[in-house]
Amino acid sequence: MAVAEETQEKAEIVQQADGPPAQKPWIPTVIAQDLHIVYRVYGGAKGKGSATAALNRIVRRKPGGGVREVHAVKGVSFTAYRGQAIGLIGSNGSGKSTLLRAIAGLLPAESGHVYTNGQPSLLGVNAAMMNDLTGERNVVLGGLAMGLSREEVAERYQSIVDFSGINEKGDFITLPMRTYSSGMAARLRFSIAAAKNHDVLMIDEALATGDKKFQRRSEKRVRQLREEAGTVFLVSHNNKSIRDTCERTLWLEKGELVHDGPTEEVLKEYEKFTGK
Repeated sequence: MAVAEETQEKAEIVQQADGPPAQKPWIPTVIAQDLHIVYRVYGGAKGKGSATAALNRIVRRKPGGGVREVHAVKGVSFTAYRGQAIGLIGSNGSGKSTLLRAIAGLLPAESGHVYTNGQPSLLGVNAAMMNDLTGERNVVLGGLAMGLSREEVAERYQSIVDFSGINEKGDFITLPMRTYSSGMAARLRFSIAAAKNHDVLMIDEALATGDKKFQRRSEKRVRQLREEAGTVFLVSHNNKSIRDTCERTLWLEKGELVHDGPTEEVLKEYEKFTGK
């Protein structure tokens, strides 16, 4: 069966259970089908030694010898639709960030499949920026990396800076990124990514940074991205951000999908589970 046909068939099946509200078109953007992600860590029995020794062990390893497997995502299946904002919640180490990286095509599936309709973009708080360059240069490079032209970057430059709030307490945008606090860097990173309309935008903890004013701006922009025919995934430990931004939530625990449904329903179960 062709991928497109299989994708449509899967969408029709899932549509009946967890599709978007009736007023939205049934256009799937991401389909995960019995997805398993496994990390393999190679090392000695005690896990010690230099990088050179570790490399030698990898080169000379015997099948099954000195290998530790971490089954990070276990049989996850869901369909995301255009126009949805979907929260991802779960305890630390539950597989949320791993799932996003798999959707973005950064991690291979051990088994199962991920289908995407459009280009997925992953925004993480720890995404690399060039610390020796100024915020100004990082805005330009970040915009170009997302596929914007130099003209488009120039047109959106001031709105990116204003949105980030970097210059509210001084001319920080002209300073090297290494002088920024982690919160400032995260705000600028989000502002760069939010300057473009994405087919699928995945945000890892970005809304948890900054003050209340920036969080409100971020949540408003996520809603705009969703309304402009994109799909947004948000990983956050801030349940209020999930409630304010997402209509649907996936709850992962120990790599398994525990619950997929309306945000308030899922969060109530999750808060009962965590006691918070």
